[in-house]
Amino acid sequence: MTGAMPRDAFSHVDAWVFDLDNTLYPPSARLFDLIEVRMTAWVMNTLGVPKAEADRLRMHYWQTHGTTLAGLMREHAVDPLPYLTDVHDISMDSLTPDPTLAARIRNLPGRRIVYTNGSAPYAERVLAARGLSGLFDAVYGVEHAGFLPKPERAAFDRVFAADGITPARAAMFEDDPRNLAAPHAMGMRTVHVAPDPAPARHIEYHTDDLSCFLGALSD
Repeated sequence: MTGAMPRDAFSHVDAWVFDLDNTLYPPSARLFDLIEVRMTAWVMNTLGVPKAEADRLRMHYWQTHGTTLAGLMREHAVDPLPYLTDVHDISMDSLTPDPTLAARIRNLPGRRIVYTNGSAPYAERVLAARGLSGLFDAVYGVEHAGFLPKPERAAFDRVFAADGITPARAAMFEDDPRNLAAPHAMGMRTVHVAPDPAPARHIEYHTDDLSCFLGALSD
């Protein structure tokens, strides 16, 4: 964790928003590696380019548009639904249940949601593999944001409006530092969940252990 983490800094929070990939499971599971392989294959097949160019384009889309899907939609008018189904058709064998994390999420006061740039059906599969099913009041995928990706402010606005979240009383947990800028600007508590910190003015807390961080809120 970065710095002190007084419980009263989160005492006003009644909505807890969690990213999915590399946030509700550790990066060591390397689940997103499997997704990236399928993303590259999709770009190769759809655009008719070799692997090296597909990888380059994927990185370009991520840097320029926020996600590979957003780039494909904006630059090539790709239909998002077949893409989302295909790239998330991966094995969950690297994930294991985490009863301690489940208990600490269950103990959070107020509303608990998942918001991912992936699809909601994929998120539900991940939650099941982690033993976290039934703990969240709602699970939102990129489809619920009109296929706008985090880090775009409009994506957060859509999801939070649909859920009825008041950002000034909410906290966001996220592995990608870019995706914490808009929540911070909206007045949310921001927690970067990653092995290494990424110091930035819009990141209030960092932890390399989400379960430990949540446990400290009730200690």
